[in-house]
Amino acid sequence: MKKRSLISLFFLFLLLPITFLSLGSCTRLLGWGVLLWSAEDPAVPSGTLLPVYIRSNIDQVWVVGIPEEYRESEDSIDKFEVRLWELDFAGSKKAAEERAAEFSTYAQTYAETLQDGLPIRESPENNARRVYRLREGQIVKILEQTDGVAAVGASGDPLPGNWYRVLTSDGSVGYCFSYRLKLFEQSEGQAVASPEVETREEDTDLDMIFAQKWYPDWYGSMINNMQIDLTDISRKWNFDPGQDSGMARVYLPRTERTFDYTSIRRSGNRSWIFENTPLHMTLRSDGSLMVQYTEGTGSPQSQVFVTIPVNIDDIIIQETERREALFKTLVDAGPIFHSENYGTLSFSSGNRFNWTGYNLLIPQTIPSTVEGRGSVGMDSFLSRDFQDRYAGVLSLQFYGREGEAPARRYFLYVIDNRGIRLEYVPESSLDGNVVNRRAVSPIVMYFYKMGQ
Repeated sequence: MKKRSLISLFFLFLLLPITFLSLGSCTRLLGWGVLLWSAEDPAVPSGTLLPVYIRSNIDQVWVVGIPEEYRESEDSIDKFEVRLWELDFAGSKKAAEERAAEFSTYAQTYAETLQDGLPIRESPENNARRVYRLREGQIVKILEQTDGVAAVGASGDPLPGNWYRVLTSDGSVGYCFSYRLKLFEQSEGQAVASPEVETREEDTDLDMIFAQKWYPDWYGSMINNMQIDLTDISRKWNFDPGQDSGMARVYLPRTERTFDYTSIRRSGNRSWIFENTPLHMTLRSDGSLMVQYTEGTGSPQSQVFVTIPVNIDDIIIQETERREALFKTLVDAGPIFHSENYGTLSFSSGNRFNWTGYNLLIPQTIPSTVEGRGSVGMDSFLSRDFQDRYAGVLSLQFYGREGEAPARRYFLYVIDNRGIRLEYVPESSLDGNVVNRRAVSPIVMYFYKMGQ
């Protein structure tokens, strides 16, 4: 008798799924939601208000009702499953209707990705963390347009387009700029299929390249030697692989090239080709990137770019403050200095100087075509051989007399408690903005602080 009862109980459990299906139409309503991604079978468009009956966290689906207008016949099934991310569950019908109204502007709007590797970001700005990388041709669902930080292209100019919150075919949500998206409306009565996302190995090296800012290798030399040329570094010469725009850019003093590509394909060990362009890059180390391309004439070009461990803007601020402090030492030490042979030299706010009585220096050192006043630059540097003997380099920009060109002259200087010693440096003694040599026959001048 006991055995018979166990058999009966076994068959009862077998019949339970059938009973559940037969009672499906009587399942208690859980709430209401809005379909975010069009269903194919049955063909229900996105934006449709749906009754919700079951949520299965195990299968990650909702069981929802099919509105009458989308049923094949009165006898056809009246429920179907949608994945959890395909439905915005609102709860009450009124709340769902409000969400459907908000969603209506973009309910039928999808987009096709025009660039392989286009990022979806955590927030609507170029520098936000990437949460998803799209492949070329992938379809995404537009959820809404949103305000964000203006996306910029390789040239630094704003790109045409808008930031959208988007939904991918596997449920990822984030923000994507529309410059490399082709927006389209769902055809009436036709569902947009959710394409399968192809499985591919993440390229961690390429991700690292995208995550860094790449500057010319001589930026690294400037920073390591503490010889910052503000004219160069403030231009922020760089290489931009164009993750958001699909336009890579080489931006250098004598070169500005933009490469419009569709994808970046690995071509070897830590090497990549920008498809449909002559551009390719090789990661020589985690902080060094070689970029190569050919000019229209077929001439090969290559440039090494590096990552900088500190913020460029911080470097500019620090160097500006350093120069201001150096000039202040001149003012504090004087600000008026006098020499019996070489006249009177004074410094004033705004990095200005005034020099009178320098006739003995004309024309070998100072041309006769300039005025004895101008601006002071602290933009030149001492080589290591000179750093123990001099305080620095003065760059005096003399104003030209009416109709004449200005003239820049360089002087090594040392300050002591009695005054200042200057030594003229011809431009031939400079390599770029660094003094490496003294003049063959140096002109040395000593100016006493007025009152000494």
